Amino acid sequence: MALNTCLIRKLLPLNSSTVLSSVEFRTCLFIYIRGFSSSSLPLDFDDENVFYHSFDPDSFYASLIDNSTHNRHLNQIHVRLLVSGLHESGFLITKLVNKMSNFGEIVYAGKVFDEFLDPDVFLWNAIIRCHSRHNFFGDALQLFSRMQVAWVSPDGYTLPLVLKACSGLASLEMGRRVHGQIFRHGFEADVFVQNGLVAFYAKCGQIARARVVFDRLCDRTIVSWTSIISGYAQNGQPMEALRIFSQMRNMNVEPDWIALVSVLRAYTDVEDLEQGKSVHSCVIKIGLELESDLLISLTAMYAKCGQVTIARSLFDQMKIPNLIMWNAMISGYAKNGYTEEAVKLFREMISKNIRTDSITVSSAILACAQVGSLELAKWMDDYIGKSEYRNDIIVNTALVDMFAKCGSVDMARMVFDRSPDKDVVMWSAMIVGYGLHGRGKEAIDLYHAMKQSGVTPNDVTFVGLLTACNHSGLVNEGWKLFHCMKDYGIEPRHQHYACVVDLLGRAGYLNQAYDFIMNMPIEPGVSVWGALLSACKIHRYVDLGEYAAEHLFSLDPYNTGHYVLLSNLYASARLWNRVAKLRVLMREKGVTKDLGYSLIEINGKLQAFRVGDKSHPRSKEILEEVEILERRLKEAGFVPHTESVLHDLDYEETEETLCNHSERIAIAYGLISTAPGTTLRITKNLRACVNCHSATKFISKLVNREIVVRDANRFHHFMDGVCSCGDYW
Repeated sequence: MALNTCLIRKLLPLNSSTVLSSVEFRTCLFIYIRGFSSSSLPLDFDDENVFYHSFDPDSFYASLIDNSTHNRHLNQIHVRLLVSGLHESGFLITKLVNKMSNFGEIVYAGKVFDEFLDPDVFLWNAIIRCHSRHNFFGDALQLFSRMQVAWVSPDGYTLPLVLKACSGLASLEMGRRVHGQIFRHGFEADVFVQNGLVAFYAKCGQIARARVVFDRLCDRTIVSWTSIISGYAQNGQPMEALRIFSQMRNMNVEPDWIALVSVLRAYTDVEDLEQGKSVHSCVIKIGLELESDLLISLTAMYAKCGQVTIARSLFDQMKIPNLIMWNAMISGYAKNGYTEEAVKLFREMISKNIRTDSITVSSAILACAQVGSLELAKWMDDYIGKSEYRNDIIVNTALVDMFAKCGSVDMARMVFDRSPDKDVVMWSAMIVGYGLHGRGKEAIDLYHAMKQSGVTPNDVTFVGLLTACNHSGLVNEGWKLFHCMKDYGIEPRHQHYACVVDLLGRAGYLNQAYDFIMNMPIEPGVSVWGALLSACKIHRYVDLGEYAAEHLFSLDPYNTGHYVLLSNLYASARLWNRVAKLRVLMREKGVTKDLGYSLIEINGKLQAFRVGDKSHPRSKEILEEVEILERRLKEAGFVPHTESVLHDLDYEETEETLCNHSERIAIAYGLISTAPGTTLRITKNLRACVNCHSATKFISKLVNREIVVRDANRFHHFMDGVCSCGDYW
């Protein structure tokens, strides 16, 4: 029979657009009959005796169905069954429906099923499987209801199919009814059915119920273990998923690729790179390194854990990476500071006409926000405007955040205003944007508009409001807003307390800030003590600053910023001996001051400069422009602020050091590289020093330019000798 099956397969048309001719069909029939003949002599096709004694129509048509390669073949076979009266054979119709499911002929399969008068459980299973397999879950459940009305009892194959449909629709109530039927029909010990229950409850977020079913299983298969491990991983409980995986390994159960995918997801969630690497070794050991889903999971794990080089090597192994892999790589680049690589990969993706989703574009927007280029931000906004995501609330929220971080809060507001739907996240993003730019009044006005629109603020909303008040000197307003949080049932977090300490401290209310910290219901953290130390530096409160620094050194002993703040405080008070001792302490701990740099955007491209930088090809012109600016500043009456320098240098050396700060060099480069009147946009990795802040105000008036500077804390918009922060920073 194997030889005859091969012959029939060969006789079926190679061109899927053709159908069997009458001669071809009769030849297939002849070959089949001959296979059952005991005679080796050629048979006369018209020999009726041979036909009736040797021909088994069920086996013949079953073989034809199994070897069909196109839906046109099934159409012709169906016609033959109707002509020969075999359309009443449940065995053949069940095979036909299953084959139609393989070809995606859902509607045709439904018509064939509906024409059958009295379907048995096997045919019901076939049609339910057909719909469930192709994600027509609602239709699958309707068919199951019809099956029950027809008084056909389900078997061990029916119920898992129905549970899959319930999972697809997240229909917990219907699934629980099916669970009841499992008991009623006696399948509580059927591991195949029970595995379906575990997967169903897990996918519906009922992981505790899934665990109850799993624990009652006496004979667990790899599917049982995989279902519960996947359930915990997908429901935000990675540690429990890993604990069960360890239990599975202790019982010498060999994991399959599905289990390994879930375990990798769990290690990705907890960012345990070392254990993730051990799973990678296991994948290689059992020969699954080319399994596409595992490649995707490994790429996502390495990308999220910051190993973007390894992630990219795995990404490049895929001939045609799918959307999930593109997303993992772009997101990994964006979240680990490889912003230019993220944008480049996104551009490559769209140049290849690969379909994106909201996750893709949100990750690309995040990367653009980190780059800080307004030109790039405008390009991204233009791309989104032409895409299907122009009204997507998640994408538009990301655009609001992007424009605010790229220096244009007005463009952020434009995106906000044009968005048809606004949830609390979008309102909060816009308020936070105003906070970054020190526009406290606008932030508070938007907060009131938010409440009038019926949107309830959340904890992020109040972080934005308190930041806006802090950067605008609105002490009373910020204090009231902080105490409004309880009206919405919001418990303040460390970030809220730090904002209030900063708010009071910057305004000079150092004693009140200290009392506020002492009365906090939670233990003050790094952000709170850091805010107090920063305020002490501004107002030269040495004793209180030292007290705050002691807590910071205890909580976060290797953070350079704390030592620099205290050193600046000592320097401003001219306590040079303490500056020297602190520098010795920094050396002993191996703590070094972060090198400052500034980025400036010229014609859509970013150029970086460091203190005293002479590496640029136009460095001679740049330094000449710096000298011209310094001369014009002196003529305009500018007096350098020397107190923020960490060393006890003589005056001339101090002055020379200050004028060579990275932002001054970046400004000079911008002036010689752009037309008069062009806005200069600069990003600095550290907080701008007092001297450069004052000098930039003068320069903006001298050269009649707007200069936008984004430092580590906020944005400063310099124009006509004035900064948007009102010198309150």
